[in-house]
Amino acid sequence: MTGKIAVTPRSLSGAGHPALSLLTERGYEIVFPAPGKTPSEDDLLRAVPGCVGWLAGVEPIGAKVLSAADGLRVISRNGVGVDNIDLRAAQARGVRIERAMGANARGVAELAVTLMLSAFRHVPWSDARLHGGDWQRRIGIEAESRTLGIVGCGAIGRQVAEIALAMGMKVVGYDPFPNPSFAPVGFRYADLAEVLAVSDAVTAHCPPGDQPILTAQSLATMKHGVTVINTARAELVDDDALLAALDSGQVGVLATDVFHAEPPPPSALLAHDRVILTPHAGGFTEESVDRATRSAVENILKVLEP
Repeated sequence: MTGKIAVTPRSLSGAGHPALSLLTERGYEIVFPAPGKTPSEDDLLRAVPGCVGWLAGVEPIGAKVLSAADGLRVISRNGVGVDNIDLRAAQARGVRIERAMGANARGVAELAVTLMLSAFRHVPWSDARLHGGDWQRRIGIEAESRTLGIVGCGAIGRQVAEIALAMGMKVVGYDPFPNPSFAPVGFRYADLAEVLAVSDAVTAHCPPGDQPILTAQSLATMKHGVTVINTARAELVDDDALLAALDSGQVGVLATDVFHAEPPPPSALLAHDRVILTPHAGGFTEESVDRATRSAVENILKVLEP
């Protein structure tokens, strides 16, 4: 089999990965539209014509790009989210969409818990001040006996729950399609309003909907000083409402790994001294990258060489 396959995730286009050899060994030519960067629409428009496959990251894949991708048969994500893809346009062109289900769940789950603990103990704030020669402390809280709210109890959310339970936390989760077989001691499902109201920290692990989950109205129902962790999608949060909640103290700390644009432009929210930032690194571990890449490559071959 021959043809071109576009590879766009930054974790692969800059450094490559041994699993990509499974494609070249079968005669495919690999193209990198923007090595080491998230490709722009212009980058994609130049690269995707003639590609039969696409190992895709989180870059927007709209109808204009898809219309230029003549001959494209499959888009294989190295993750699970597909909200960056115009699914209707892909379906109209007969392009299969494949996902690396669960491949980066552990990496994202561990980062979410890391961000929660960093927020509880003000680790980034303390580190920044000490590096600047300023000896200051903010009193923290301990995780044990605190309540963690999880919005979205799929593969990632369930692993977050298991880690939190092992630390002695109470965990309450919301999911529109709850899995009754997931019932560890200390965990229970509840509706979204209750999850937001009773939790000392809330972590999001769900795709975005038509409206943000965290708005001025919903933030007002949460515990004063709540910690918010977002490793899912920036669209889950109303930025203006969250900035106001940080200023008032209603939200104690926001820890986010996701942004509307990557890299994000400067903003009052991101500059706030009670905001912790990581550069969309949830699935960027050696193990997660390996699992996700192999799964994405296998999914491409499954479609191209059934």
